[in-house]
Amino acid sequence: MGSSSKKPSKKPKCIFVMLLRIGFDNFNLFAADSRFTQQELPACKPILTPAWVITVFVAVGIVFIPLGLISLSASEHVVEVVRDYHEDCVPPSYKKDMIGYIQSVDINKTCSLNVTVPKQMKHPVYVYYQLDNFYQNHRRYVKSRNDKQLRSKAYEQSTTNCEPEETAEMSKAPIVPCGLIAWSLFNDTYQFSVDSKSLGVNKKGIAWESDRKHKFGSDVYPKNFQSQGLIGGGKLNSSIPLSEQEDLIVWMRTAALPKFRKLYGKIEEDLQANQVISVVVQNNYNTYSFGGKKTLVLSTTSWIGGKNDFLGVGYITVGGLSLSLALGFILVYILKPSQLLTDVAGPSEIHPTFRGTEVRQDT
Repeated sequence: MGSSSKKPSKKPKCIFVMLLRIGFDNFNLFAADSRFTQQELPACKPILTPAWVITVFVAVGIVFIPLGLISLSASEHVVEVVRDYHEDCVPPSYKKDMIGYIQSVDINKTCSLNVTVPKQMKHPVYVYYQLDNFYQNHRRYVKSRNDKQLRSKAYEQSTTNCEPEETAEMSKAPIVPCGLIAWSLFNDTYQFSVDSKSLGVNKKGIAWESDRKHKFGSDVYPKNFQSQGLIGGGKLNSSIPLSEQEDLIVWMRTAALPKFRKLYGKIEEDLQANQVISVVVQNNYNTYSFGGKKTLVLSTTSWIGGKNDFLGVGYITVGGLSLSLALGFILVYILKPSQLLTDVAGPSEIHPTFRGTEVRQDT
């Protein structure tokens, strides 16, 4: 009954290994002789002859210099009034203790300034506040917000990354909006008048439409914001949703550099040349603790935006350098012309890869 069990044969395994070896050998042989390994596949091999190089540099110069002149002309037509007030709005008795002045709640922070319009300013006249030495790009500062909480009421309890401004000290209820960016909201205010006539400032439409619609929810309302503890900056109206609080939305778009401008509002009236504008500033924001500066800016715009000479100067500089390089190559080509390789060796002696290239003949 007992039948002896047969051991499995090893021949199929050996045949499989042999086939694999033959296949790898053929593949290696094919790879060694392929056009890919020999770098003989069709390819674009541009030859940078002197004529091509000179033409490119001349074309860049011809295009960039007029663009630079047009950009500079547009920037020159922008009328800008800049008024630094971070020291002028401090009473003389507090010049040596500016931090004590700005932190005191008993001192009146109202300040009056006069600015003169140098040229006619067509409406809308944009009102900016400029801060210096304020690093909104600091890593911990940039991360100190919760985008989910800003977008939807469903995430009101979400305060991740908002420390130390995440919950109220006493009730431990979540702060909406939480984080250091919202906590440090700019809160200086400006009131303008000309010849005792008030100039209204329109604060609608100063934020990006994409931010209002997609980053700040219409059902999210401020809660426990600047209600206790250390007050950082401006306060928010708890009856207005975040999507309509455009001062906050503008401030929450952090700046990349320590010197930046943010839009405060728009004056919807023309300002005439040599008009004297009276400005009443409520000097609330503390920039004195870190050596910052505050500046009020009134500006018109052009098709390239605000006043910015850098773009035009950059275009003219690059165009001038390109024309200079083109002239240099022309002189070199005239004084020391290159010779074709075929002048040194016959066409039949040159490998196809090197045909048409240029080399300098050894002297």
